[in-house]
Amino acid sequence: MVENERYRIGISGSYGGLNLGDEAILEGILQQLRATVAAEVTVFSRNPEDTLRRHAVERAVPVRSMSREEARAEIERLDLLVLGGGGILYDGEAEVYLREVAIAESVGVPVVVYAISAGPLASAASRKAVATHLRSAARITVRDRGARKLLEEVGIHNDIHVTADPALLIAPEPLEPNVLTREGLDGGHELVGMSVREPGPAAPDIDVEHYHALLANVADFMVSRYDAQVVFVPMERKNMDLQQSHAVVSRMKSADRATVLKGDYSPGQLLTLIGHFEFGLGMRLHFLIFSAMQGIPFVPLPYASKVQGFIEDLEIEMPPLEHVTTGHLIAHIDRSWDVRASVRDHIRSRVPPLQARARETNQFVLQVLRSKPPKEQGPDLAHAAAQTT
Repeated sequence: MVENERYRIGISGSYGGLNLGDEAILEGILQQLRATVAAEVTVFSRNPEDTLRRHAVERAVPVRSMSREEARAEIERLDLLVLGGGGILYDGEAEVYLREVAIAESVGVPVVVYAISAGPLASAASRKAVATHLRSAARITVRDRGARKLLEEVGIHNDIHVTADPALLIAPEPLEPNVLTREGLDGGHELVGMSVREPGPAAPDIDVEHYHALLANVADFMVSRYDAQVVFVPMERKNMDLQQSHAVVSRMKSADRATVLKGDYSPGQLLTLIGHFEFGLGMRLHFLIFSAMQGIPFVPLPYASKVQGFIEDLEIEMPPLEHVTTGHLIAHIDRSWDVRASVRDHIRSRVPPLQARARETNQFVLQVLRSKPPKEQGPDLAHAAAQTT
């Protein structure tokens, strides 16, 4: 703990209650900071009220509705700006997330890039923006080797450190009584979790028709073969995960044995709930991360390099989604199910080293903070209208 010093730290990323994986990332970052440094934390959020409700932070500001001057006033007061974590640097969005980095550079506030992923970055404008603004960062950390390779390709010659996703460091939280009953998960069947996602800029190659049919057929197989109940886990309830989950269920022959989670859970609560599963099949990265943290055997459907990177860290093999046929996937699932005890042991052996790597990112933050004393705690320089309490 840094004694008798209180820093002002800003955290900018995809926060504001849209995605439980992103909220788990923020919680992991905050837990590490709180354990090691005295700080006033400001989150640059899409929904400050949601951020203040979910997380123990002093301030949250509406980043997407702030003018450049309002953002500048918020950043000028900081000792450090943290960018990340998560997969935020991709075509169509990279420039949006880099605005605060550019402002920090212009006012002399150091930036730590915190365990991000990158890609796809096919746009020349996005690649140029990433290269231009990340070159000035005090530290750059990524959560997978694919991100490091891509950042090097776009022209970043700084040291790029591969750490791990901070969501690996969150703790399970207790569920309310009778949650399994309310969700209809107490019928005596083996619970198999499934995670889907929508196509979009971060996953441009997803063929919806192909993967809906694929997952519906696979879900029916698991119901028939393992007497399972298939539980769809929406990581983005307010966006498209619910719609995508119900679309897959609608194509199942055994739709009566499929459930889409209805409750609004914190990341820690969802981590606990996933611990009740026997097996998993998933596209969303943080569904896979939560499964691994609970030692749940799973088969991944990697749609992006960030998912592929996590699978490589766990030393689990699986071909990309576009090359998977129903027969191939069912055969792979059947093999994995038969040896799920050994798969569980293998995953459990791989998670602690990843958690150790995840803790390294905070050490880079501390190195930058300790390089100079915190700014004077004078009158607040930020526009009062930018703060939501």
